[in-house]
Amino acid sequence: MATVLKEPSRTFNEYLLIPGYSSADARPENVSLRTPVVKFRKGEEPALSMNIPLTSAVMQAVSDDNLAVALAKEGGISFIFGSQSIESQAAMVRRAKRVKAGFVPSDSNLRPDATLHDVIELKAEKGHSTIAITEDGTSEGKLLGIVTSRDYRLSRMNLDTKVSEFMTPFDKLIYGKDGITLSEANDIIWDNKLNQLPIVDDNQRLTAFVFRKDYDSHKEHPNELLDADKRYVVGAGINTRDFKERVPALLDAGVDVLTIDSSEGYSEWQAITLKWIRDTYGDTVKVGAGNVVDADGFNFLADCGADFIKIGIGGGSICITREQKGIGRGQASAVLEVAQARDEYYKKTGVYIPICSDGGIVYDYHMTLALAMGADFIMLGRYFARFEESPSRKLMLNGSYVKEYWGEGSSRARNWQRYDLGGDAKLKFEEGVDSYVPYAGLLHDNVQLSLMKVKSTMCNCGVLNIPDFHKNAKLTLVSAVSIVEGGAHDVILKDVSVRGTSDR
Repeated sequence: MATVLKEPSRTFNEYLLIPGYSSADARPENVSLRTPVVKFRKGEEPALSMNIPLTSAVMQAVSDDNLAVALAKEGGISFIFGSQSIESQAAMVRRAKRVKAGFVPSDSNLRPDATLHDVIELKAEKGHSTIAITEDGTSEGKLLGIVTSRDYRLSRMNLDTKVSEFMTPFDKLIYGKDGITLSEANDIIWDNKLNQLPIVDDNQRLTAFVFRKDYDSHKEHPNELLDADKRYVVGAGINTRDFKERVPALLDAGVDVLTIDSSEGYSEWQAITLKWIRDTYGDTVKVGAGNVVDADGFNFLADCGADFIKIGIGGGSICITREQKGIGRGQASAVLEVAQARDEYYKKTGVYIPICSDGGIVYDYHMTLALAMGADFIMLGRYFARFEESPSRKLMLNGSYVKEYWGEGSSRARNWQRYDLGGDAKLKFEEGVDSYVPYAGLLHDNVQLSLMKVKSTMCNCGVLNIPDFHKNAKLTLVSAVSIVEGGAHDVILKDVSVRGTSDR
């Protein structure tokens, strides 16, 4: 006979936090959101941690190299989507890893035989007024000069004029040598009253630019997540089919952490994938696994060697797995059970395996609830898909800007590997939808607002870090009536935009 769980399958919406004693030190500026990403032994430090508990989902409409850099600047990690060719995914990782904090690879480049007309077109396309003139017209070619808006006047020059005739040549440029620190580069910029400083190697090849305007931007991102070489930390998703080819390519591109992207992780396929990675690379390669929704799934993946474990089946806003297959679990119930299994595993083995709540987030306060229930960090899709930096198109729909957002199990993505159960290499039926989400602007502004809410709630609960939140949080179930009572009611609202959504 089937086992029937006594507890209903519950969502975040069914819980509230009970405030705790708040000391005078319980202020948002004193809250640390630093959290481990990969497993570690008691008394040791994790090999990889984040400065904020947010990661972006392994999805075509969410995580590319552009969003990876933007999220790393805030202190989180983006997992670049794997439902593309190995070469394309590795190229995205490589582009993101090329970006050092404050050092920007040139994306506006021309050959010296290009014309003023080419300069105007490139400026219109990229929106940048600084154009590197290299021998081969690439971002890493031998630097011959630079063109800025000060080098030409459209009213006095012919559009056929060669770039070589009006560019500032290399011998008149002030530049920095490859290996220079950001502080040293900024000193050169300020001492020489420059707007930009090209960085070149010993062969005069361009490696990056440092811009005056980025000095303030760098100061605005005190939590940026960097590796030992001051490059942004980048993650990537893999599957259980082509991992023997994909993992080496991603490692060669410089990826920092991997995760197996699967709708259901309690399977032999994940065990095989994890075993191959451990046999091939030992513990040097950091890889998460999932998704699971109970203690059995957690313990299975823990014993298989996962560095972190993702929780959640069917809770994403574009996911229809529960409708199509009748499997899954309310995200709150899943997080609570897996968190308990994580703690028991830690007591038994002395190894702490971080858990990631993936899906089920509708409002910003749901992030706080996920952390209170035991999640070490959160994976979000819809939340990040709304931002300027996400890879999907921004459109005007019924007078408002939206961005396209589609599930990996939709006909558009056709990510059959994520739902693979063996057999034919194709998507058998849809487990995701194609949709729009409201455009929300820049990632930085939204993340800062969301995390301020998280920090404020933690202060109300009298805690200043995530581990203490796990230990001391008190939760209560809510009735349908109290949910209504908790929002604005019995009034006519002047502004209905105060409830910011942030679900996957």
